[in-house]
Amino acid sequence: MDDSDGGKPRWVRTTLNLDDHIIIPKVDPTAVTCDPEKAVEDYVAALTTIPMDRHCPLWDFHFLNFPTSRATSTMVLRIHHSIGDGMSFMTLFVASSHSTNDPSRKAAMPPPPRRTDPIYQRQPRPPLSSGKALLMWAFSYLVLAWHTLVDGVLLVATILFLCDPHTLFTRVDRGRKAHLRKRFVHRSLSLDDVKFIKNVVNCTINDVLVGVTSAAISQYYFRKSGDINTKKICLRSFLLVDARPVSSRQTCVSKVETGNRYSGLICPFHIALHDDPLEYVRKAKRLMDRKKNSLEVMLTQVVGEFLVKYLSVKIGAFILRLFLTRTTIMLSNVVGPAEQITLCGHPVVFMAGSVYGQPQALTVHYENYGNTIEITLAIDDAQFPDCHQLLDDFVESIRLIKDAASLHTLTSIHSD
Repeated sequence: MDDSDGGKPRWVRTTLNLDDHIIIPKVDPTAVTCDPEKAVEDYVAALTTIPMDRHCPLWDFHFLNFPTSRATSTMVLRIHHSIGDGMSFMTLFVASSHSTNDPSRKAAMPPPPRRTDPIYQRQPRPPLSSGKALLMWAFSYLVLAWHTLVDGVLLVATILFLCDPHTLFTRVDRGRKAHLRKRFVHRSLSLDDVKFIKNVVNCTINDVLVGVTSAAISQYYFRKSGDINTKKICLRSFLLVDARPVSSRQTCVSKVETGNRYSGLICPFHIALHDDPLEYVRKAKRLMDRKKNSLEVMLTQVVGEFLVKYLSVKIGAFILRLFLTRTTIMLSNVVGPAEQITLCGHPVVFMAGSVYGQPQALTVHYENYGNTIEITLAIDDAQFPDCHQLLDDFVESIRLIKDAASLHTLTSIHSD
């Protein structure tokens, strides 16, 4: 990438030297022997403080050739976000791999959803003679317009002045340089458990994950702060959304497209204690149903493209960063392969994707792989020294919600 032309970055051709991109570091043997997982964490955290050389292709592989509790070795792939987003990287990775069960074929992505239209798609207009049905159809467009107007006003207000209340999740302002170091911790959750909760509450997998996130940060907040006041505290996250058409996501494995095609929406999180853990998922479902009845995702995408195209990349990045600093959390969910895969003859045990450089102190990424969902937390290393406790809260929250869902199922059966 060259930015010598008046400060405007542009792609230029260069000679690829693999020695600059394939890195096998020497990690302290004592640290590896004492705690190999922490040795991996420390190495990746240190990588976030090292800027990428823009005169070379913006990617590199780091091979940590020592065993951990989950794998015989760890590969760290660092790619600049200007090359692509999470979905394009995932499809590129899957297109380069094969099925572990059948190495002769490519890995399979999850089946396409039944829905092919946008989430805000209205029902077809009923006949003019239908009366009440026609009025309800017209009213649905008024509701869509009103929700879009409200979300648009909140979007602009957040850019200008609207901030989240200060909590222990709010980033600590220690200067721009101090926020460069991020630590990544991850854990596997059962996809079957998530699907079980989804079926009980009659919602989507995304609804369950938003509910689990709300439950986990609530549990961490009340334990860490010692606050006994259970009054609801509303924090907001920026929820990333893939802007590609639903029908194209299943074919992109054979036709990989790089680049960024994502949008987002403001997703409120309520820090609260509920007697019924399922209430976190129910609230998430109501929230996401409301967001689906709005054009906020399209509006955010249009605003972002306008800023970059008609102002400049730097101004667009500045406004985006300003917007993110006024929210508390970044949340993302990436669809991965539906089966175990093998890359260059090596079975892939887990994949834990995330991002650094964002101003929030906490970023939550979910990524499904086979029958698991890997949760990865990207946290401010200095602000969350007990980040593994926060990660444990996510595991404990989904266990509590699953137990509540099982009890709800048994109660329903006895009632019948």
